[in-house]
Amino acid sequence: MADTIADTRRLFTKPQNLNDAYGPPSNFLEIDVSNPETIGVGRGRYTTYEVRLKTNLPIFKLKESCVRRRYSDFEWLRAELERESKVVVPPLPGKALIRQLPFRGDDGIFDDSFIEERRQGLEQFLNKVAGHPLAQNERCLHMFLQEESVDKNYTPSKVRQA
Repeated sequence: MADTIADTRRLFTKPQNLNDAYGPPSNFLEIDVSNPETIGVGRGRYTTYEVRLKTNLPIFKLKESCVRRRYSDFEWLRAELERESKVVVPPLPGKALIRQLPFRGDDGIFDDSFIEERRQGLEQFLNKVAGHPLAQNERCLHMFLQEESVDKNYTPSKVRQA
């Protein structure tokens, strides 16, 4: 068997000027999940999150959008991506079933610390999913990020660049 030697030479890179270093990025995709808002009372109570998108990727028809989504919408998106795409979909933050039990000493799933923890998890989930090139072609992701309401009876398909 022949001995193999790893090639440890440095790759030659193009010298960078100030515009390259500090100019606008060639492609960017920023997704923020923020401003949680709890709506309703009693058993009809739920929390929505603002999902803000900024991008210059040509696959997205809107370069900026802002929509409100609840946790069940994130669950729907995850299920659709698992069913329709070839992407390994990361997990969502947990359902927190124990926090939903009655007679707890705190606000359960409406406790500020829990909402913030979930918000961070949802933002991380969305950035991982939307950053994947195959997931960017899924219609369900575009609908989730850019349309005011999610049509859960949509026809799954791929998005094509204009």
